[in-house]
Amino acid sequence: MKTSLLLLATSATLSFASSGAELIKTKCASCHMLTTPKFTQIPTLKYPPMDSIVFHINLVMNSDKSKKAFIADYALNPHISKSVCESNKVKKYGVMPSMKGAVSKEELEKISSYMLKSFPSKEFSLMIKEMQTSDKMRALKTSPFLINNEGLPHMTKLLVHNWDKKALGLTSEQKAKLLVVRKETLFAVKKIKKQLKPLEDSVAEAMIDREDPKSVEDILAKIVKLKVEATRVHLKCISQTTAVLSEEQVEFLLPFWE
Repeated sequence: MKTSLLLLATSATLSFASSGAELIKTKCASCHMLTTPKFTQIPTLKYPPMDSIVFHINLVMNSDKSKKAFIADYALNPHISKSVCESNKVKKYGVMPSMKGAVSKEELEKISSYMLKSFPSKEFSLMIKEMQTSDKMRALKTSPFLINNEGLPHMTKLLVHNWDKKALGLTSEQKAKLLVVRKETLFAVKKIKKQLKPLEDSVAEAMIDREDPKSVEDILAKIVKLKVEATRVHLKCISQTTAVLSEEQVEFLLPFWE
């Protein structure tokens, strides 16, 4: 009887030890945070939290089958071009080392099942949505453009996020051309924003001092002129960027244009 109980206990222990919950602790937790990170923790993390990994996987894949296949392949054969995260984030964290020899395909099946079932937490998803909303509001507040419409995307940001992705497939020649466009665009916009700030501050100060709105009409005219110039730079950037890209690459970056 005691022997039977011992065997049952040992069997239960082995079963628990090989469960997805336990495997993710022993195989993944040394790098990836398994609890939901606080907003203030995210900038200091050396590796992406598990919430973030699955959040991004869910953004680009629909079926559990494709998600599990991706997790298994990336764990054994990681490469920057395969990443579902933004290219700039991958460069920040680096590409994970291969886990060949450290984890079996059977273990990866259990790990991936547990990942998709347990992550991301509702708290993390809500936090990300709030951060994205805040980023959009901040970008709108500091925008030098006359037109702030999703139909006129910020191509430089889109490219930074997708620069090394295999799905985009930029060639070395394309990257060289796009870097020139990016450099010229950022230089021109930065120069305009530098001129805009003191003008906008002057208008704000005039209103705080309760001056007649007519007193700032000349300043407003200068602001409008600069914003028109910035908008021209923005449109030129979109035009030059899309001219470098193929139709398939444009469709990947801007599916809503179709």
